[in-house]
Amino acid sequence: MTVLSEGRAPGIDAFGAVHLGYVVVETERFSDWRRFGADAIGLHVDELSPNVTRFRMDEHECRFLLTRGPAEDVVGAGWQVDDHETFDAILGRATAAGVAVTEGTPDECALRGVDRLWRFPGPKGITTEIFIKAVTTAAPLQMLNSAFVTGASGMGHLAITTKEPEALRNYYNHVFNARLSDLIDENISGLKLKIRFLRVNERHHSIAVANIRGLRIDPIRTSIQHLNVQVATLEDMVASFERVKALGFHMAWSVGQHTNDRELSYYCVTPSGFEWEVGWNPVLITPELEATWEPVTYQGISIWGHTPVGETVLTKMNQFRLAVVSLRETEHTVPALSEIAAAVATTHASTHLSGNHR
Repeated sequence: MTVLSEGRAPGIDAFGAVHLGYVVVETERFSDWRRFGADAIGLHVDELSPNVTRFRMDEHECRFLLTRGPAEDVVGAGWQVDDHETFDAILGRATAAGVAVTEGTPDECALRGVDRLWRFPGPKGITTEIFIKAVTTAAPLQMLNSAFVTGASGMGHLAITTKEPEALRNYYNHVFNARLSDLIDENISGLKLKIRFLRVNERHHSIAVANIRGLRIDPIRTSIQHLNVQVATLEDMVASFERVKALGFHMAWSVGQHTNDRELSYYCVTPSGFEWEVGWNPVLITPELEATWEPVTYQGISIWGHTPVGETVLTKMNQFRLAVVSLRETEHTVPALSEIAAAVATTHASTHLSGNHR
């Protein structure tokens, strides 16, 4: 396959044809996760074996796959691609870069509820998995929420903290033609953050990339800082908020509204330690808005609310400890899939990447 200097297959722009399809979590805490996913968040649960649990939120057989292992972390993200041409273009970018590309086994596909999948390395150890057809089921959903918002927007978003924000931004631009929606400057627990919000479809962002300004440190143990799901009604969000508290799961940030995508949401802590955001009614960047959308930088992540819950001196000390440890560690960034995009960005910054400075 001929690859252009931009690292894109000729004539193919993956933007709009890619959607977050599922997330893979490695954990030993299955009973806690069952209570968290089903009883607190309100997802449908299928316990397939002592070592495998899945959560559903719509007709897809799998939206969250929990497999047994020590990581206590997100280890994979599955991205649904609309058509074979775009799928081949994305896979071609990975093979042209010389990274390891492997096909999923029949058992792996069955667990993820997809027909076929291919995988290759992603930033911070989150394997990128791409597929075209999800396996669906007509089996009734046993959920505490009325519905979750998925469809063309995908199933939610991932937020990642990093020491190498340019590399992560370039990776998702190179692989999925991600576009910059906007940026936020924020001070959280004394840390000055720059957050970039990247979209691959109409959802305001499917990936958020956050870094500490001026310091190459990462105070987060897990590969992601949080993941997001969107509920269909405000009542669903409020009810799940109350269930999370009643069941004793830790609430990280109270209900509030974001400055950029205007989503109302709260953040709680999963049994594996990363945060889980439940949101309602964010802005969609529709085709009409897409034509004129310009990235801007917001000062502060919230219009109101999102105040920290239960933050202590020990919390801050642990963040400091993790930040110090991160100074000695090399972050996994998949240079082969980010360096081409980085070279392009330095020579002719596109409209969608304007204003993207550390």
